[in-house]
Amino acid sequence: MLTVGWCELATLSELGIFNLPVKIDTGAKTSSIHAVNIETFQKEEELWVRFNTTDTSEAIKVIEAPVFDQRDITSSNGITETRFVIKTSLQMANQSWSIELTLADRSKMRFKMLLGRKAMDNIQVIPSKKCLLKNVNINR
Repeated sequence: MLTVGWCELATLSELGIFNLPVKIDTGAKTSSIHAVNIETFQKEEELWVRFNTTDTSEAIKVIEAPVFDQRDITSSNGITETRFVIKTSLQMANQSWSIELTLADRSKMRFKMLLGRKAMDNIQVIPSKKCLLKNVNINR
């Protein structure tokens, strides 16, 4: 089990995103990542999504991933919207596990990614601490 603070560094290597600051949010059910210019397309008879996000250098990254689901998500401000959901691998420290990520415009948020409760089966959170995981140990 990982012990983490309220924010940590994470890697989404399948998406080409490394050492991204992530807000650990036990109040949120689902995880989300910053996504704009979201569009769907067909690839090998499967629905995929293409979106823009930013990495730690604020460089724009174009991501493509299969659509896992679409869900109605109510944000902390009470607004409900339908979001695309993708599945990817999340790495923190020397551990890796599969998570579901909703795509949302987080441009006004401090953190480009939020880790929700559904992705925290192997995590213990100490909310008064931050950056307890010193080494992500996953390089590009």
